[in-house]
Amino acid sequence: MNKIVKKEVFSDKVVRLDIEAPLIAKSRKAGHFVMVKVDEKGERIPLTIASSDIDKGTITLVIQNVGHSSAKLCNLNEGDEIGHIVGPLGKATHIENFGTVICACGGVGAAPMLPIVEALKKAGNKVITILAARSKDLIILEKQMQAYSDEVVVMTDDGSYGKKGLVTNGVEEIIQREKVNLCVTIGPAVMMKFVSLLTKKYEVPTVASLNTIMIDGTGMCGGCRVTVGGKTKFVCVDGPEFDAHQVDFDQMISRLGTYKDIEAEENCKAL
Repeated sequence: MNKIVKKEVFSDKVVRLDIEAPLIAKSRKAGHFVMVKVDEKGERIPLTIASSDIDKGTITLVIQNVGHSSAKLCNLNEGDEIGHIVGPLGKATHIENFGTVICACGGVGAAPMLPIVEALKKAGNKVITILAARSKDLIILEKQMQAYSDEVVVMTDDGSYGKKGLVTNGVEEIIQREKVNLCVTIGPAVMMKFVSLLTKKYEVPTVASLNTIMIDGTGMCGGCRVTVGGKTKFVCVDGPEFDAHQVDFDQMISRLGTYKDIEAEENCKAL
């Protein structure tokens, strides 16, 4: 069992949990994720480790309430315990001094991006972080990003905070003003698709961190398979990060909708 030692509510749909997991905290790197089961009867859900504190033996997870299991997790409080956490899983982010790097986040994609931004900055890169969301109340981790970024650009669809526009507007503006050596993007699949299409036009190498359907997180079930460069890859063991220009996003988006009807039915039962 893993005890929740701190809970922070970002919005009515997004919470941060600091959870006791000393072995994971000690060994995790940027890009790693964990598989979480709220209780014995719960399903496994993949969550990227936003940060960790080795001294306290805790890891930080940021959860968006989008379904039955994530809702149960968001409703837990300090002192509650989570049934199972397995990790760190996946391949760590490849970090080196690339030069100037754009880190383009959409919504809760800021959480898995935070450790990447930190690692890139410590490696000597110029890091420009773009935080994008539908509105101001959905922008998260801005102060934390500022600590490791040379510049933070905030984009909101409705213009309620920062600049009005999509994440792609922010990315293109930066590419047009200066040389960019790499773009890293994390967020909704459709957002990453259009960031990838944009950076491909400008010939900027781009890495996307994919969040697909996962069941076991160890490559056995095949539920997370995606096509990258014409070949089948498994996000849990081959990723979660891939060359965005090689990812078949249309296929990935189609597969993400596989269990929507079942999830909707479970949500109705929980009401």
